[in-house]
Amino acid sequence: MKNITLTLTFVLLAFIGQAQELFEVNLKKKGSEIQPEMFGVFFEDINFGADGGLYAELIKNRSFEFHHPFVGWTPFGDVTVSEENPCFERNPHYVRLKEKGSRRGAGLENEGFRRMGFRKNSGYNFSFYARTPEAGEMKFRIELVGSDEEIIGRGEILVNGPDWKKYSVSLKAEETDAKGKLRLILESPGVADLDHISMFPSETWKNRANGLRKDLVEALYELNPGVFRFPGGCIIEGNTLESRYQWKHSVGPVENRPLNENRWNYTFKHRFFPDYYQTYGLGFYEYFLLSEDLGAEPLPVINCGLACQYESTECVAVDDLGPYIQDAVDLIEFANGSVISTWGKVRADMGHPEPFNLKMIGIGNEQWGPQYPERLKKFMEVLREKHPEIKIVGSSGPTPDGERFDYLWQQMKELKVDLVDEHYYRSPEWFLENADRYDDYDRKGPKVFAGEFAAHHASRDNNVRSAIAEAAFMTGLERNADVVELATYAPLFAHMDAWQWKPDMIWFDNLSVVRTPNYYVQQMVGQNTGTHVLDIQQNGSSIVGQDSLYASAVLNETSSAVIVKAVNASSEIKEITVSLKGLKGSIQNARVEITELHSNDPEAVNSLDNPNLVVPVFSFVQTDENSFTINARGNSFYVCKLKIN
Repeated sequence: MKNITLTLTFVLLAFIGQAQELFEVNLKKKGSEIQPEMFGVFFEDINFGADGGLYAELIKNRSFEFHHPFVGWTPFGDVTVSEENPCFERNPHYVRLKEKGSRRGAGLENEGFRRMGFRKNSGYNFSFYARTPEAGEMKFRIELVGSDEEIIGRGEILVNGPDWKKYSVSLKAEETDAKGKLRLILESPGVADLDHISMFPSETWKNRANGLRKDLVEALYELNPGVFRFPGGCIIEGNTLESRYQWKHSVGPVENRPLNENRWNYTFKHRFFPDYYQTYGLGFYEYFLLSEDLGAEPLPVINCGLACQYESTECVAVDDLGPYIQDAVDLIEFANGSVISTWGKVRADMGHPEPFNLKMIGIGNEQWGPQYPERLKKFMEVLREKHPEIKIVGSSGPTPDGERFDYLWQQMKELKVDLVDEHYYRSPEWFLENADRYDDYDRKGPKVFAGEFAAHHASRDNNVRSAIAEAAFMTGLERNADVVELATYAPLFAHMDAWQWKPDMIWFDNLSVVRTPNYYVQQMVGQNTGTHVLDIQQNGSSIVGQDSLYASAVLNETSSAVIVKAVNASSEIKEITVSLKGLKGSIQNARVEITELHSNDPEAVNSLDNPNLVVPVFSFVQTDENSFTINARGNSFYVCKLKIN
């Protein structure tokens, strides 16, 4: 490879009468190394992304710990909530059912998360913890109920004994219904106590108990992510410090993980969801395990001692940060420690004795002002001493420019963090205009983590216009891989019937998944990464919007391929001729793999009714002696891959 000299020439011809535009890619000298984890995903529990989304639990408020314990439930007959001699210390509430022999019985219905999705002939694993204080055998009937109130699945459980025990039954759905519910009925006279009433599809990701929704994880897997940031941004801050995400609450036996109010339940008054909580069933263990499944580097983020500054002025005194800093130290031990260490043993007892090989950690999210760096400094002093091998990610605040941004970047340089997390929620025009954002960044300072970005236009729809703008911006990220080490779109998931924020990369309801045009841009990039940047220019300049064209090029030494990514943000067709020079011999009739994302309508979106309206199209062209030609349609993103060995 070192002896190969290649000049890859793009000759872009517009319609008749317009001048040629020459793009040149030079392989004579490899450019900057690209981190294998550069492009990935960021998960935040917003838009019912965890409970009701990625976390496959179908029962809402399964342990009756919501502030109003019957939220999600419709009790009938004699049903009360109690906490005397509970089954679980940190989730003490349970229900007591009393049946006096009436024909209707005593019982509960659960609505799920905007109802429950059932698939015909699919199995559902139902369970609860129960006891019978009077020690007699009690019979429960369990029913899957369709949207038309017809019973589409049934089973029964016999409960016996005064001690708490787990009981379970497998149910089979006889029909498909996206808006079903669950009903359980105590049919025997007497008293029974129930807690942690749970139901999962039999088929989860890798068929794990306490598992994840398979189709949603498959969508993540097919992105080929290099990094997985979790458990969110603003939720790690919390509206108050009390409601911040505390990772230690999210590990250990799932039944005893305490409930937390979700930071997004009432933030947007026009999208008000008072039933939005976190059970922590999807916790840090599950996040680390998912990172491993995806082949992505885990990047956990923890609270720095500040509540969300948009919502609160609450902060921990600098001298009182000890417990928060210890949480960071213990998290590293949980991820990487030996099985005989305190937190490494917790991990091992959960089923993963091998370390997760954590390499980096984020401290804080969208903080600003002097409160943040003075607290971050305290974390860094301890972490640099105890774990110098761990990279530390700091923040530049909630915006990509301005006084707060400039102040924090200077502070991050002085503190010598490893990466600075930048966030951009801006118009498509901003993304197009900032494709050269990192061309002149300081090459000696901390690296950049483009931690949250999405193009926002007036409707906030995930349309082609926004996706193409993001693709153009990402050519600038890739071109500057010596500065930008990580990049993740945000937010990731949104429930069709329970969202607070948009746009979002992946939309879903209880049975279906919609991959947006923005998703496919991320997929095309993630599946076509390189090992080194290649210089690509037009008339000696980077291609950052001249004639609405954007481009980057990489070499993948592993697959011996040159990969060119090109965006045509105009509405006009551009004829592109690629001329290859510097090879040892001819490449006559070589195959060039083409992936194209395009729509004539920049407002086009994928939907439940038409999920495949805008999807990548695969084709190939063959080279002439040292060239090939494609016709780049308007509103398009192209990936062209050519094997050179």
